[in-house]
Amino acid sequence: MQIEERKVLSTDVLIIGGGTAGCYAALTIREESDLSVIIAEKANIKRSGCLAAGVNAINAYIVKGRKPEDYVDYAKKDADNIVREDLLMTMSEGLNRVTKKMENLGLVILKDENGEYVARGNRNIKINGENMKPLLAKAVEALPDVTVLNHLNITDYIVEEGQILGAVGFSIEDNTAYEIRAKKVLCATGGAAGLYRPNNPGFSRHKMWYPPFNTGAGFAMGIQSGAEMTTFEMRFIALRCKDTIAPTGTIAQGVGAKQVNAKGEVYEDKYGLTTSERVYGTVMENLEGRGPCYLRTEGISKEQDESLKKAYLNMAPSQTLKWLEAKKDPSKQNVEIEGTEPYIVGGHTASGYWVDTNRQTTIQGLYAAGDVAGGCPQKYVTGAMVEGEIAAKHIVATLKEEQRNDPCDQQKADCLFEEKIEQYNAYLARQNDLFDVESLEEAMQKVMDQYAGGISTHYQFNEKQLTLAKEKIDHLIELSQDIGAKDMHELMFVYELKERLTVCLSVIAHLKARKETRWHSFAENLDYPQKSDAWLKYVNSRMEDGKLKIIFRDLVGREEEYEHSN
Repeated sequence: MQIEERKVLSTDVLIIGGGTAGCYAALTIREESDLSVIIAEKANIKRSGCLAAGVNAINAYIVKGRKPEDYVDYAKKDADNIVREDLLMTMSEGLNRVTKKMENLGLVILKDENGEYVARGNRNIKINGENMKPLLAKAVEALPDVTVLNHLNITDYIVEEGQILGAVGFSIEDNTAYEIRAKKVLCATGGAAGLYRPNNPGFSRHKMWYPPFNTGAGFAMGIQSGAEMTTFEMRFIALRCKDTIAPTGTIAQGVGAKQVNAKGEVYEDKYGLTTSERVYGTVMENLEGRGPCYLRTEGISKEQDESLKKAYLNMAPSQTLKWLEAKKDPSKQNVEIEGTEPYIVGGHTASGYWVDTNRQTTIQGLYAAGDVAGGCPQKYVTGAMVEGEIAAKHIVATLKEEQRNDPCDQQKADCLFEEKIEQYNAYLARQNDLFDVESLEEAMQKVMDQYAGGISTHYQFNEKQLTLAKEKIDHLIELSQDIGAKDMHELMFVYELKERLTVCLSVIAHLKARKETRWHSFAENLDYPQKSDAWLKYVNSRMEDGKLKIIFRDLVGREEEYEHSN
């Protein structure tokens, strides 16, 4: 098979990724202007992104009696100060506004007898959110002058002299390549899963916390184009229900379940209550022979049993099915917990693009929002929407000022387009019987697991291991140049592997650069097991001449309006 058709499209704004942030940005752009928008979505916008399966709570909300500053303080403490307070503040101020917008679109938010939202803890409200993404997608599809291109895999930005001009990619459904020229581009592709060996092997390997189809595509395109990235060393490791990898917060906050070891001892207070400390405590209790570890649900009421089973049907039905199949409600048996493999995800940690307060990256005209944007942890679904809104409003404002008519240097763009088509066709023409995408992906996950702090090493690493990890990932990158693809679907897998390998190199470089252990488990550096005030700074990186250059930057306060200066 070869690429047979070429399509060149032009638009005012290109949004790469039709998930939460991308959809909300499109809504905002059309509300604020008459700009044309193209959304390029690798899957189908109706059920794509982290909201694909639904969610049972709004986890970032300013509940009654709280204020946005409280949310900033919470996120800052959880990340031990390595956050962009300007990003957290501007995000927190919009949480309730976007929640109300979703309710107006049809989202069911639970209310008490007084008509108030039902809170779940200090920052959460309960919802019936199985259909949250379809509601958002339906609103986007109804917008005028917004074109949704489903099953379009974007692989590369078009960048000239530090300015974004568009992107190129290919259709997964037919052998067509696309060049999309745009005045502004928003990257909303999500974070990166599948870098490390997962909890479950073989057939069940994709039963993981973060969507397996989020491969770090946006990260990789930015890295390869010279965009500055931040805090990839703050990996995210989720504490989850064993085997099903279902979220534990629903149990911990919903019924007040404590973390206990096999002896029934509550251990969570011993290690700390931040996200990373909850994982670390579970790892240590197992290492010291007091595992397995559980959330203590034995003895909860029948009503609470039913509430938990219904809540998981909105988000992780496999957990409800597990209770039903075992014929043991949570009130009869504690829920075993474990840590997942590490992910790179800016919605929970500070990993991602280095952006200014308006969410513009260091590539002029390229914006980032949601899990792909760094510096702003604990944003969750509503925070991703707010970031999409912030980026969209700035895009509209700057385009009104710039009034650019020609969004793209056509000759340069066409040359890049032809180069990419040649690359696509080379993979499609090649036959390789020695190894394929799956075998190289497994090798990559094994390397990251054993040498870069995966599950098998209890998330720990040292400098020697990281050096070996880089050598082995570099070798896999060389091997990946020779793999083949029978069709466009397999070609997508080729590029997903390439994306993951690029992100792996960045993760390794960042883990090596931060010479302390600020977050147990998230970045457990055995050569530097202590925390140091000397490392109250951001570890950033940028690709220069094919090599990652590490950059250290000072912390940014919540009252600052940060703009890129270099």
